Amino acid sequence: MEVIKTDIEGVVIIEPRVFKDARGYFFESFSQREFQEKVRPINFVQDNESMSSYGVMRGLHFQRPPYAQSKLVRCVKGKVLDVAVDIRKGSPTYGKYVAVELSEENHRQFFIPRGFAHGFAVLSETAVFQYKCDNFYAPEADGGISIQDDSLGIDWQIPAESAVLSEKDMKHLCLKDFDSPFNYKDNLYPEL
Repeated sequence: MEVIKTDIEGVVIIEPRVFKDARGYFFESFSQREFQEKVRPINFVQDNESMSSYGVMRGLHFQRPPYAQSKLVRCVKGKVLDVAVDIRKGSPTYGKYVAVELSEENHRQFFIPRGFAHGFAVLSETAVFQYKCDNFYAPEADGGISIQDDSLGIDWQIPAESAVLSEKDMKHLCLKDFDSPFNYKDNLYPEL
């Protein structure tokens, strides 16, 4: 796998080596050993999958400490714009984001560390989205910032009239009104 660094330290794009022939293709979608060597030590404990239609926007989500999660995400059917926003107070990149297109064609994966809000927008007719998490889901720790926060400057590539959001996601605060539970100096991986 090739690891592509982004403008925010720790947030990386992963391109697997894909082997294609007349039968189709094969690639290793995850190797614990290779991930730990090339990205960071991690122990993923939960895999999730969602299916969404065009225009669906999910996010920008996170879990508060001590239930914070890192995520390794990919789109196995269709195409999404995936985004990670740095919400670590005191970070030199606080409020900045990385956006990457993930699709069944490019097989890219995106690693979002703890201390980031995560969301995506579906750009194809439908999309099947998978993510590995390094902490279990804890509903009492749910958090989010508004995916419609214009101050973030994210071009979601979805016209406003086509955007489909959950009621919960429409209630999240904008970044300027949000008090982040994450600090840049904190060790967000105490178990390692």
